[in-house]
Amino acid sequence: PEPSVQLAAGLGREVDDKRTRQKISRGVATGAGPGYQERETWTRQMDFIMSCVGFAVGLGNVWRFPYLCYKNGGGVFLIPYLLIVFVGGIPIFFLEIALGQFMKAGSINVWNIAPLFKGLGYASMVIVFFCNTYYIMVLAWGFYYLIKSFNATLPWSTCNNEWNTPSCIEIFHQQDCSNGSLSNATVTGNMTCAELEDARSPIIEFWENKVLNISSGLDEAGQVNWELTLCLMAVWVLVYFCVWKGVKSTGKIVYFTATFPYVVLIILLVRGVTLPGAYNGIMYYIKPDWSKLQEAQVWIDAGTQIFFSYAIGLGALTALGSYNRFNNDCYKDAFILALINSGTSFFSGFVVFSILGFMAAEQGVDVSQVAESGPGLAFIAYPKAVSLMPVAPLWAALFFFMLLLLGLDSQFVGVEGFITGILDLFPGKYQHRYKREIAVALCCLLCFIIDLSMVTQGGMYVFQLFDYYSASGMTLLWQALWECIVVAWVYGADRFMDDVARMIGYRPFPWMKWCWSFLTPCLCMGIFLFHLVNYKQLTYNNVYVYPWWGEVIGWCLALSSMLCIPVSLLYKLFRAKGTLRERWAHLTSPVWGAHHLEYMAPDIKSLSSLSPGTDDNKVIIFESVM
Repeated sequence: PEPSVQLAAGLGREVDDKRTRQKISRGVATGAGPGYQERETWTRQMDFIMSCVGFAVGLGNVWRFPYLCYKNGGGVFLIPYLLIVFVGGIPIFFLEIALGQFMKAGSINVWNIAPLFKGLGYASMVIVFFCNTYYIMVLAWGFYYLIKSFNATLPWSTCNNEWNTPSCIEIFHQQDCSNGSLSNATVTGNMTCAELEDARSPIIEFWENKVLNISSGLDEAGQVNWELTLCLMAVWVLVYFCVWKGVKSTGKIVYFTATFPYVVLIILLVRGVTLPGAYNGIMYYIKPDWSKLQEAQVWIDAGTQIFFSYAIGLGALTALGSYNRFNNDCYKDAFILALINSGTSFFSGFVVFSILGFMAAEQGVDVSQVAESGPGLAFIAYPKAVSLMPVAPLWAALFFFMLLLLGLDSQFVGVEGFITGILDLFPGKYQHRYKREIAVALCCLLCFIIDLSMVTQGGMYVFQLFDYYSASGMTLLWQALWECIVVAWVYGADRFMDDVARMIGYRPFPWMKWCWSFLTPCLCMGIFLFHLVNYKQLTYNNVYVYPWWGEVIGWCLALSSMLCIPVSLLYKLFRAKGTLRERWAHLTSPVWGAHHLEYMAPDIKSLSSLSPGTDDNKVIIFESVM
């Protein structure tokens, strides 16, 4: 018999024929016998790095991080941010990539490491599905703005359009109204100072009246915006053709989509720092306000930002890691990617605040009055900034093209992660020639149908409902907490460290093990409980309060992923046979893939060299690897 069969027999375990037919790494499959199916691998290791950069470095880095810095005391925000990067960000980022690489499976089958907790995989699939569904709306809006940029005069820079109201005003002369006695004086056109307070910028009117054509609330869906629908369709078609052929094509496309935004950011920075008022904006960004460190909210914002921007808990990092070679040094990769991710966030802050400083100088107000968060910053502050620059259409087209690319690679790697998880559920079945292409098409079509609710007049309310609940800080923290518990306490932190050593040839620093076991779960639990205790009703623009049934829909979106873990755990325990102890022992025993036998069978003797000593040591290592 083959070494793998001897090994399985020696362990006294029956090798499940279906399990061993899982896809395995290229190169390892050679000589593995019939029934094996190769798992795709990256053509070059750089493809993996670029895909992770493309996925993790997204819109959140470019506008959410700078906004949080400005909101939470400028440069002082970096202290909690960096602390949480080393306690929570890097350890879980490394855990997900290493787990994918070791198990050679997508976000569901990767939990064969402790089958009782396969609900973690289903939960991450639900989260990434919701993420793929609503995130693409930002790309549709960006694409819409990109098309509108090809005009001699930018449509959001003037007040003489059909969608503008009488209260629209292009230039605010706030300084003329600083004296209270002038409240009835006419300062701009036929507007008094009192009316000027209610005046609206053309960019806000373009966003709300033209792009969104926003209704009065969630209960008023209104009509479908056909221009936006066509933009949405175009973006989904683009995503489909980037993903349909698998990592071989995704790995190539991502070289352009991940690097080009950096070129645009550098161009915008050079332009930004030469604008009047840029210095004040940058100083506002980096000047620390030490008193802010005492506020719990600052630490919570740092934690949730890291979980968002590192794309933790979505299962996509696991899927990307699963296409690595078994012996790839994923420990080094995790640190490189973390540096790129946080570095991009910090760098983009200079771009954002040089432009915000310029806007503040133009309007004669403080920097704090021009900065906004979320879609508001991308679709109000930035278009306003580019409209004030010379050759405005060129800068507008450049900026929105960058926005589109930043979001696109995050989007198609998200779809890649979802498809990998689905296809791994059916490794041997349905060997259709175009199985992957059909699965991607069905996924894109289903998401597009759900997205139609977001291109209506009430679409922005639906979008915010998805954004706030379905892939929010709470769901990601819950996911990360369980990942740490399963790997560190159910499978065993030391045991997993041995497995990582088996892959990369050396043991990672023990800090990782301490984080997985104690620090990261405590951090996740702390931020999670803070979120629950300080829960506030969802509002839009601090004006419209969501109705009770809207909140119920939101909680259903959140619980649909969070309940996957406990429900699946209880279901598996009840369905199993034997005493509770026997059920637990059986359901937490790893189900190994074919590649584990392939890699580990031929050189079992060499394993003892990792920990020289007595025969007992050899037995322990043997058990920990198998």
